[in-house]
This record gives sequence, structure tokens and C-alpha cells, in this order.
Amino acid sequence: MTDRRTRYPGPIAEAKDHPHTLVEQGFAEDAALAAVLDRYPAELFDINLYDYDDEGQVSLRTGARGRLSGEDLLEAIKQGRLWVNMREVQTGWPELWAAAMKDFAAIQANYPGMRAVRNAGQLILSSPKARVPYHFDAAGVVLFHLRGRKRIFVYPGDEQHLPERNMEQVVARQTTEELPYVLGFENDAQVMDLEPGRALTWPLYAPHRVENLDRFCVSLSMDFQTWPSRFRNGALFTNAVIRSRGGRPRFTDGMATPELAARWAASLALKKVGAMRSKIANFERDFEPEVGVADGAGQLTAAR
Repeated sequence: MTDRRTRYPGPIAEAKDHPHTLVEQGFAEDAALAAVLDRYPAELFDINLYDYDDEGQVSLRTGARGRLSGEDLLEAIKQGRLWVNMREVQTGWPELWAAAMKDFAAIQANYPGMRAVRNAGQLILSSPKARVPYHFDAAGVVLFHLRGRKRIFVYPGDEQHLPERNMEQVVARQTTEELPYVLGFENDAQVMDLEPGRALTWPLYAPHRVENLDRFCVSLSMDFQTWPSRFRNGALFTNAVIRSRGGRPRFTDGMATPELAARWAASLALKKVGAMRSKIANFERDFEPEVGVADGAGQLTAAR
């Protein structure tokens, strides 16, 4: 993959894996995971079930943390088809975060000019046959893999694979991160298998999807923002507001840094006055994890 595969400049031009030290420090062992599941704030859990049709189109169900102990919740994830994101690792598991930031510094040193100004992360626990649909992240990403095996499909960041109007909607929190997908995109994918102890980077905004390879998986997904990515995200938000009011803004890939910075500044003011309210702040939860049931998804406690 070369940097011609994306229209958004950045220090990372292709998907590449790097070593990390989190596995040898014990963060992916059952006892450590069960303990952190017991104490992690329920409001920081995203528990998802994805279903796919023959054309690769996805439907999403969301779940609640539920009543299980950490040990039983871990077992439900291992047995089911769940994808569990534990947000804000920097506060939920500070020991893991401190270790990950050391490894991030070593990875960042491989990319001249890359200067993260903000980092955030989520711990991902996922069932052996779980898959994450085609989507993009509105940040740079380092995916630290700790347990199991994952296959990552990384696609070009051109208008065909990454329509900027869809990007605007995601950045403005009008939709989730999923993008329009067709099976023909598979001909354009860079495919990489990720083993424990390896961390994967890819170009800013690159669309991607993930398949677990029949094993329970543990990963830490670390988002990072640079000033260029913050400027572009702000410009995307401002464009979403302009478009929602009938305007036809220029795509950001045609903007130089001063214009991107100006639109970022405008986005701060627009957010302050509530120019575009989030449509994804609250999802209806329709299951909670349970051991021994199909997909690991049982009825909500309140429905019993």
C-alpha cells in the first residue's frame, strides 16, 4: 500500500505491525480480565452483536452490562458472539494505560512528524467468531493485540471507499462509524493477521473491518489525535452543519491547512451552541450477557 491509496495526508502511509510488551506484563490473563470486569463502570461498556447478510450488510444489536460477575461475564464472551468495548481505559484501568503509553511512544518514534496531542483507548474483549463491520475511525489508531488471533482488512481512503459525506455524519455523531460497503471492496483490501504481542497501525481514516479467527480475543484500541487530524475533524463537523442547512461545502481534501484550521475553529463555536445534536448518544439495549445461551445474549434483567 502506498500513500496514493488515501487522499488524507499523514505520517502513516501503510498498514504495518510493531512489537509491544503488554502480553508479557499479564494484562490479558483470565484473572486480570475478570478482576477488571468486576470493577469497570457499567456506563463505559458497549456490548454489541453484529449480524450480516449474504452481501455483507450489517445490523446491530446493543446490550447492557447486566448482573454477571466478572468471571461469568468473561465466560459469556468466550462462549458467545459478543463484541465488548470498555471505553476510557485511561481511567478504567490506569495500570494498563500507563504501560500502553510507553509502547505507544516507541511506535510513534517510527513515524517522523507524528505528534499525538491526545490519546484515548478502549479495551476490546470479543468472542471467537465475532466480526466488526466495515467502518472508519475519526482518529489515528494503534491496535495493540494481546490474546487470540485477528484478521484485519484495511481499504483505500479514496472517495469510493470512504465517502466524505458519510465521514461528516460520523464526526457529527449523526450515525455510527459504519460506512457503505459492497463485496467488491475485498479486491482492494490489504489483509493482515495479528498475533498477540503485535500492534497494528494504518493510515488516518483508512476504512477497515475485523474478523476473529476462532479464538477469544483481547485488544487495546488506542485512538490518537494530532493537530492536523483535529483540524480536519473540525472541518468535517462544520461541513456537516453547513450541509444540514442546505449548503454545499467543499470537501476537506481540497482545503489547505489555514482553511482547515478556520473550519476547526468554527466547529468549536458550533458545538458550543448545539448546532448539531448527537443522534447516537443513547441506544436501546435489548439484551445482556448470559452464560450458556445462544450468542451469549440473554434477556434484560428488567424483562424477567
